[in-house]
Amino acid sequence: MGLPDDIRARLGDLPDPELGISVVELGMIGAITVGPEGDAVVSVALTTAGCPLRTQITRDVRETARQVAGVRAVRVEFSEMGPAAKRAALERVRSAAQDRSALTSLAPAVPVLAIASGKGGVGKSSVAANLAVSLARLGHVVGVLDADVWGFSLTRLLGVTGPVEATGGRMHPVRQRVGAGELRVLSMGLLAEDGRALAWRGLMVQKAVAQFLEDADWSGIDYLVVDTPPGTGDIPMTLARLLPRLGLVLVTTPSRAASRVAARSADFARGHHLRILGVVENMAPLTCAHGEVLAPFGAGGGQSLADELGVPLLASIPLQAALSAAADEGRPLALDEPADGEFLALARRVRDDLAPPPGRAGCSARLLDALDRAVATR
Repeated sequence: MGLPDDIRARLGDLPDPELGISVVELGMIGAITVGPEGDAVVSVALTTAGCPLRTQITRDVRETARQVAGVRAVRVEFSEMGPAAKRAALERVRSAAQDRSALTSLAPAVPVLAIASGKGGVGKSSVAANLAVSLARLGHVVGVLDADVWGFSLTRLLGVTGPVEATGGRMHPVRQRVGAGELRVLSMGLLAEDGRALAWRGLMVQKAVAQFLEDADWSGIDYLVVDTPPGTGDIPMTLARLLPRLGLVLVTTPSRAASRVAARSADFARGHHLRILGVVENMAPLTCAHGEVLAPFGAGGGQSLADELGVPLLASIPLQAALSAAADEGRPLALDEPADGEFLALARRVRDDLAPPPGRAGCSARLLDALDRAVATR
């Protein structure tokens, strides 16, 4: 096999961001060429030329192809599927819908945002809580899963209390209105006794996370934000298995040492064919009232990590006492953040550029649905 075949094989594991089916199976990947210096050109056929997911597909294809040894750079060229290719894609979607036995109640088109870090203490859970609140402030219904079973903290950060109700064999996440949107939260903090340690081994923790996904009612949400435990152990592997369309948001501090540890989570993601959406730098340098720039945790680590991974630096959140105080009070800073605040800007970037919610994406699904109706009426 040559490099073009290796690239095609790797792209076979890349799902369409909306339909959840391999881009190769859908017939989206056309000719692949690789120059003598390792510069690859990948032809991608979209279901419609004006697909709003073009930016995300470009990023996903480029990142996936760059993982193949010997590939230096990737250029993506777009075209539009012809009628025969669209009909073939429709048949593949139908077949997948019939074969798929859904493990969770999560709709296939719902973006899953896993907030991850290589180590603890970088403010990962704080970023997860404030991002979820910001998405809700933009009018979305946001599921929040606290998958850090041993170190759960989202219930405190969000000020959410139980109990978790169960009917019809499913747990129902606790609901909390946020502006025009809503949070639906599920955490071990809603089930365990406060202040008591969970002396559970890895298999028990994996089972708990699986139940949070398989036995909970996640229907009707626009996003699922998952706060993952630090590192690359049992829980991230369980999430990768149950949520193959999961996208990682890596959180690091500006310290170069912290960013190097975060790179391990990126290596884990790529090894499991998961998308890396971008990097959030937390505890970034701040400007004091006198105009002096203070950098107690260093500078540049977030941008350095983003550049190394070939993904965007999504936000740089400055170190601020108000963020910690708000967390202690159970009222996330993003609840009162002005319209131009860092967390709302992060949420808008996620929504507009990286992971549109089901109602804003829709290019593939709407077109295939229209084609399906046209075929049915013949």
